Amino acid sequence: MATAETKIELAADADQVWALIGGFGSLPDWLPYIPTSELAEGGRLRSLATPDGQRIVERLLSFDHAARSYSYAILEAPFPVTDYRSTLRVKASGDGRGSVVEWSGEFTPNGVSDADASALFREIYEDGLKALQVGLAKK
Repeated sequence: MATAETKIELAADADQVWALIGGFGSLPDWLPYIPTSELAEGGRLRSLATPDGQRIVERLLSFDHAARSYSYAILEAPFPVTDYRSTLRVKASGDGRGSVVEWSGEFTPNGVSDADASALFREIYEDGLKALQVGLAKK
């Protein structure tokens, strides 16, 4: 089992950040490489499209609004991994004036090394959180 994780500190309040990213169907609102998200099964299944038309299907595993966290699994994707589980979490920063967003995952590499799979998802998480930071700065 391989893992990847990253976090970013933001000047925005944790509740404000969660309001933007906390919806399971909200990826297109802050993640530029996911232009569409369609929910099914009462909001527990999301079908995502990448800009080049690839499809990603994910299932919501747990959702905790009070803790500002959700976990999901990838069911179908063009990634070289299986058994993918990930968590996205927003916490108030230590000084209470900002927030920290954490994105982590664990998965089994398929046809690539643990290091390569971890690097792939770490880059996806880092790029996504940087895009979130830029998007919040524009608001």
